[in-house]
Amino acid sequence: MLEPHAPPKFTKKGKLDAHYYERELALLQAELVRLQYWIRAEGERVVVVFEGRDAAGKGGTIKRIAECLNPRGASIVALGTPTEREQTQWYFQRYVQHLPAAGEIVMFDRSWYNRAGVERVMGFCTDAQYEEFLRACPRFEALLVRSGIRLIKYWFSVSAEEQERRFQSRIHNTTKRWKISPMDLESRNRWVEYSKAKDTMLEYTDTKGAPWYVVPSDDKKRARLNCIRHLLTQFDYQDLVPGPIELPPRPPETGYMRPPRDEQTYVPEGYPAPPPEA
Repeated sequence: MLEPHAPPKFTKKGKLDAHYYERELALLQAELVRLQYWIRAEGERVVVVFEGRDAAGKGGTIKRIAECLNPRGASIVALGTPTEREQTQWYFQRYVQHLPAAGEIVMFDRSWYNRAGVERVMGFCTDAQYEEFLRACPRFEALLVRSGIRLIKYWFSVSAEEQERRFQSRIHNTTKRWKISPMDLESRNRWVEYSKAKDTMLEYTDTKGAPWYVVPSDDKKRARLNCIRHLLTQFDYQDLVPGPIELPPRPPETGYMRPPRDEQTYVPEGYPAPPPEA
């Protein structure tokens, strides 16, 4: 379904050219819209899991995928810390309730793999709980796949040097400061422990029915394009987007008078319209 794209262009620093990136992203997002129409028509149920280290670029990729899709059929699940009640449930239970119905796409911004990553490294679960997760997770995912769910898993891989640069950027940018937390800073101090946990996770859960796809993400723009393009190739979809709608002429407005402006409260115009030309 995907048309061949132009050869990539790069900056002098080796990063993907911004204009090339925007053009390719627009083409891929148009394909995502076609994919969503097909998923809805076919009644497919799609789960996409995004995992990786802090500042690896998961959120930015999810944002670019979701921004062009109909939110009624495409949702993002980013769960917070489990409540006391959830901590007593079957581990996978709070994720199951977010699984898709027919015609829906669910994107997990972190998922049940928290237990194999942050919970393991930070000591938020016991050894027994961790070992049970490694045994149960492949079976859980096999049940999802056997039920007809299309499960696609991405691991975003970022180097220590690039993660450090992104952390520094977040600290000095007011609009991004919320993205860095004490937990993120602690994960920075435990790089090796996270690496070992990731290696073990992939060893146990990279299965034939639900494989992991690794996305190198030091160049965020390239990572986004590569991930979206790969996601599209996982489906043999057809273009079911309806054609342009022809709008009939508006009926004449008769018998209606708008109320005076001074009878309603308007937002102050901090950015007023330009004065009319003389």
